Amino acid sequence: MAAASNAEHTQLQDMEEDVGMEEREMDSEDNEEEDMGEENVDDEEDDSSEDEKENEAEIQRLEEQLSINAFDYNCHVDLIKLLKQEGELFSLRKARQRMSELFPLTEEIWLDWLKDEIHLSEEEPNREKLYELFERAVKDYICPDIWLEYAQYSIGGMGLPGGIDKVRSIFERAVTAVGLHMTKGQMVWEAYREFENAIFSTLQPPLGRIPSHEEQELLNKQLERIHTLFRRQLAIPLMDMDATYAEFEAWSEQGVSDTIKHHYKKALQQMEKCKPFEESLLAAEPPKMAEYQNYIDFELKEGDPARIQIIFERTLAENCLVPDMWAKYTTYLDRQLKIKDLVVSTHDRAVRNCPWTMGLWKSYLLALERHGADHQTISDVFEKALSAGFIQATDYVEIWQAYLDYLRRRVDFSKESSKELEELRGAFARSLDYMKQDVEERFGESGDPSCIIMQIWAKIEALHCKNMQKARELWDTIMTKGNAKYANMWMEYYNLERSYGDSAHCRKALHRAVQCTSDYPEHVCEVLLTFERVEGSLEDWDLAVQKTETRLSRVNEQRARVAVKEANMARQEEDRAEQRRRAKSDKKAQKKMGKDVHAGEKRKAQQDYEDNWNNGTEQASKRHRGDEDQSIEEQMETETGLLGKNAPPGFKKPQQGASAAPPKQSDDKPELRNDDNSVFISNLAYTLEEPEAKLRTMFEPCGPISQIRPVFSTKGTFKGYCYIQFESVVSVSEALKLDRQEMENRPMFVSPCVDKNKNPDFKVFKYNTSIEKQKIFISGLPFSCTKKQLEEVCSSYGTIRDVRLVTYRSGKPKGLAYVEFAEETHASQAVLKMDGTVIDGNTISVAISNPPRRNMDKPGSGRPLDPIPRQVYGARGKGRTQLSMVPRSLHRQNLPANNVENGTSAAASASTSATAETKSLSNSDFARMLLNK
Repeated sequence: MAAASNAEHTQLQDMEEDVGMEEREMDSEDNEEEDMGEENVDDEEDDSSEDEKENEAEIQRLEEQLSINAFDYNCHVDLIKLLKQEGELFSLRKARQRMSELFPLTEEIWLDWLKDEIHLSEEEPNREKLYELFERAVKDYICPDIWLEYAQYSIGGMGLPGGIDKVRSIFERAVTAVGLHMTKGQMVWEAYREFENAIFSTLQPPLGRIPSHEEQELLNKQLERIHTLFRRQLAIPLMDMDATYAEFEAWSEQGVSDTIKHHYKKALQQMEKCKPFEESLLAAEPPKMAEYQNYIDFELKEGDPARIQIIFERTLAENCLVPDMWAKYTTYLDRQLKIKDLVVSTHDRAVRNCPWTMGLWKSYLLALERHGADHQTISDVFEKALSAGFIQATDYVEIWQAYLDYLRRRVDFSKESSKELEELRGAFARSLDYMKQDVEERFGESGDPSCIIMQIWAKIEALHCKNMQKARELWDTIMTKGNAKYANMWMEYYNLERSYGDSAHCRKALHRAVQCTSDYPEHVCEVLLTFERVEGSLEDWDLAVQKTETRLSRVNEQRARVAVKEANMARQEEDRAEQRRRAKSDKKAQKKMGKDVHAGEKRKAQQDYEDNWNNGTEQASKRHRGDEDQSIEEQMETETGLLGKNAPPGFKKPQQGASAAPPKQSDDKPELRNDDNSVFISNLAYTLEEPEAKLRTMFEPCGPISQIRPVFSTKGTFKGYCYIQFESVVSVSEALKLDRQEMENRPMFVSPCVDKNKNPDFKVFKYNTSIEKQKIFISGLPFSCTKKQLEEVCSSYGTIRDVRLVTYRSGKPKGLAYVEFAEETHASQAVLKMDGTVIDGNTISVAISNPPRRNMDKPGSGRPLDPIPRQVYGARGKGRTQLSMVPRSLHRQNLPANNVENGTSAAASASTSATAETKSLSNSDFARMLLNK
């Protein structure tokens, strides 16, 4: 037994040693894992420190950017996100506060801010500051989630004196503001009822005790509150209102009254009417403007002001940067509701969201005046409008006019002098300085070429102040600004003198008009003669006749010289064209003489077929392309081998599948040609092999094809264009959709097949030469930029109709693009936000599309010369200001320096009609010409 016990003891010692060894091994492994863990922690700390440094550098950069341009909306948003990541709550509060002073904040930004402030207030309770913050939040947009957060936060203070009444007040305001919200209003009503149910539970006496009379009255009163909330909610059309009705049936011990049932059914019917609009909003993609507009039109027909207001608010909560929608909303409030606080606050929100829209500022000023705002408030709003950054120079003219109109209405002109009158005159003078110094420097034009502001000032001085001396001084200034050559300007001045001046100044004005007017001198001559017939003496009449005859004779001479010059230029152009035609025909004749008789006969047979097919359609190759500013002007030839039948040895003729070219007998059937069923393909590569087979593969999905005819030169080489005739005219429209599809990395041009002899004015593409406010022009794009990539960049600013990348004929990109939006406002937003941004390392320039005038009005082109220079809307690439990069000297007409008479350029009159006859016309003839215009 002793041996056995010793053996057991030895075995136990061995087991202990084994366990000890295992523990030591585990300890060593744990130590190794701890060392590795410490190394990983160090690596993570290094990475986090690097990220922190990068974030700090980015925060500093954003701060510097905002110090330069405080109105950079995206910069504010990025800074808030970074500060949120870093956990810098106090810096974050400051950044949010700064952004809130300039812009209305979105629902997401407000909710984040409010939740952070609630978290901070747990350490430093200050409910009043949070209440103030909530009040600011609910004024920016009408959002159910913000109102619900506001009400729930107020419940936390119900234990304070007056706390329950404050909670009820906030809930009442919430259901008034968003209780009609079809999809989210229900949650506010339910939260309100839960709050009242919670109070009812606290009023219940302990189980087993009968409530006293006073307690029972409180309970009954509370039950009545809950009952009233159910009744009010069931009378409003809301989604899932049947669940609320079922809950009310279960809650009410007395059942549902007939009155409540009646209101519930009526609301249910209204909800069914609105349900399709709500479903379309749920299915639509942002910005849902079309769906919201349909909903607004429906509510306007229904005519419930509260419901109209809530649908406008819902629309603007998702489309706050759409000026047209703000304009419709404020117009409705101005004309229908006319509630001061609501109208003024909505106008204020409109200009804070879309400060670049002059019309909103103008409406705001009128609304303030309409509702009796004090003078200082209106003046402050006007000053903010001047610093808003309008897109066009004319916007500044209009906002100044609106403000000057307001100042004029304040003046009591029965008094000879007053503070208001002096302020009006000072404002007129300041407006002129502002146009000259600020607007002209920014846009390269004053925006007021006709001096409308000065004209209004002159009329006020003449009519109200009886100060014709000041009015005449103003008109002298107007005429010195390049308006003396226009007859209508002189007539304005003349009418002012007729109304408030005297005959002497009227006569003087008309004499000056006869001498200076270059556009319609006949008209001012007739007015002068009529004036002298009525009021003048014989000497006055003789002088007027002499001046008018001299002036009109000089004008006719100038017009005759211009007409002769243009006729000579047209004749020279025709001579040059004739020389080119002769040279080409001689060249063709020389080629034909070098061929043998057999080849000549074969060419003639081929030519007959080609002429029947190509009669006039060859001119379709001149296809105008606006984006490349180029045209394909390849003159179709009809030499030997047009179909490639006489190709040189070794040249591989194009095949159609496994079959050869069309049999020769088809050449004898010109009646097979049908332009209505055909399309013309151009811009194909000259090196394209087997073009017929490849084109058939591409165009067969459009419909059954009768024949495909590629065009070849005399040497048998492919000329880069062909004709495709379908069996049905329906296939043509499908084929035209393939325009600009690439074939072997080169865009092909697909156009209708039109006989130019029968339709000489046919144009496949008409180049737009006017401003396109819904389209933006982008330059400086990287060549690697794709259409899809550009569409993704621009889609955040509105609905896109088309994206067009500009390429060379070879298909290589030019770094230019046009993006067309559904609304003008979307394009304006894209200009403001995208101009100067960076795409793949390239800084792009963005502007409203304003194509230059085409160089088509050359002498001999058969088009009349247009003497009026193209209106300058601003050069591309300057965002809001649209600064013109064209020298100002190029904006003026280039007039000869000599031939100046009495201080007025006689050459100015050369801009009148180029078709004037050389013989002299009578005054009555000129008058009839003017009236016929």
